[in-house]
Amino acid sequence: MSIEEALVILDTFLEQSLNDVQELVFRQAWEGQTYPEIAESSGYDANYIKDVGSKLWKLLSQALDEEVTKSNFRSVLRRRSRSIDFREASRTPVESQATRSIEHSIREDIIQKRSQNVQAALKHRQPLEKQREELEIISKDGEISELLVGIEAQERRKSLSPNSELLEIPSGSVPLNSFFYIERPPIEERTYAEINKPGSLIRIKAASQMGKTSLLHRILAHARQNGLHTVQISLQRADSQVFTSLEKFLRWFCANISRQLNIEPKLDDYWDEDIGSKVSCTLYLQGYLLQKIDFPVVLALDEVNRIFEYPEICRDFLPLLRSWYEDASELEIWQKLRLVVVHATEAYIPLDINQSPFNVGLPIKLPEFSLEQVQELAIRHGLDWVKSEAGVHKLTLLIAMIGGHPHLVRLALYQLGRQEVTLEQLLQDAPTIAGIYSNYLRHHLANIQGHPHLIAALKSVVTSPTSVQLEAIAAYKLESMGLVKLEGNQAMPSCELYRLYFREQLG
Repeated sequence: MSIEEALVILDTFLEQSLNDVQELVFRQAWEGQTYPEIAESSGYDANYIKDVGSKLWKLLSQALDEEVTKSNFRSVLRRRSRSIDFREASRTPVESQATRSIEHSIREDIIQKRSQNVQAALKHRQPLEKQREELEIISKDGEISELLVGIEAQERRKSLSPNSELLEIPSGSVPLNSFFYIERPPIEERTYAEINKPGSLIRIKAASQMGKTSLLHRILAHARQNGLHTVQISLQRADSQVFTSLEKFLRWFCANISRQLNIEPKLDDYWDEDIGSKVSCTLYLQGYLLQKIDFPVVLALDEVNRIFEYPEICRDFLPLLRSWYEDASELEIWQKLRLVVVHATEAYIPLDINQSPFNVGLPIKLPEFSLEQVQELAIRHGLDWVKSEAGVHKLTLLIAMIGGHPHLVRLALYQLGRQEVTLEQLLQDAPTIAGIYSNYLRHHLANIQGHPHLIAALKSVVTSPTSVQLEAIAAYKLESMGLVKLEGNQAMPSCELYRLYFREQLG
């Protein structure tokens, strides 16, 4: 269930719609944020936000006639969404049919008018008071009063829909409370269920800027919402000297976990060069950190592919993760630990199949956006023309150029939403230095400069009319950058944009 669906359900039960601050708290709590986090991101006082939240859950408890808290409100609303509409139970078949007919007619008429063009509607929309007058003329007996409340709330949320000033610049991971995050079912649901299992391991794989970290943040938010503590370690943030030896890396790793759990690091009490760094690290976690906590913890490792560049560390650390996962099946203390491993490509360091963490746990490979998902994101950018058959055809032209790559799609829709370029001009200029992707493409070009083997490999791919077999390490590195897709041992450009641009630049 999405936030918007949950709000529609609330509109059905509440006598009055949530005010702006209540809806703010509801939305961000839905994404798993704490009251201090909501206060920090919104600019309100933390105590005020906490008070609003407390009163909000009491309000929902009264409206839904059951206890609603910050911890259970999502499950309560999901359960209500599956139940039959409580209003139907009190109506006769004739009343029910007549009311549904009126509601359907009015709702369809209003939504159709409001949906023709979001940006135009925001500038010229009819005053809400006039809508209410029209509806009250249609129904004087008050039967439609609940619909009026729903329309008012719906209109208020539409006022929050993005116009050219409110569109979100596509940069980095998508914020938790973002209107522009697109789910890729059943991925979110599967990962949310898996992270609740003791001793679980989730592996998320996708190329650069495909949405790995955005998904990770939502898994962690869901975990916090369900009472788990979270630790997130990005290997991209580690200093180069951390990777000079296994001992330095593992001590950095353990200290990082300790700090995030607010536990005093005591590495020297457990580190013993006679038994080695791997055993010392394991004893530190098992005998100290996991003993100190009385709650489950999610350990999320982002940008794990960086360690692939350090074969000696990689060969020891990755099997260590696998051993902790397997220990959870025998030792109860390791069931406190749930692992999430995020990486951009397969490990190109040879690992024993029985020691690799990449063939256990729940594997998640993020796909590109489908046409329907691109269409939904376009609508959220105020581009209602994509609802027509001609609009869908235009979207297929965009996807033919950039694929369903989330970042490239968002860049395009952001520019189109701001009306800074037409789709025709965008497609024409896309692979050139005059196009909206020029900085993005130049960044990729700079990344392969100084690596002749990568340049040669990519050139062979973009100049070939068919797929090309590449040397393994070059193939994996180009895949992690998102420049090529691999099917078995064969590589091809990830999208036409890359073929056209790099064929010109490397030719």
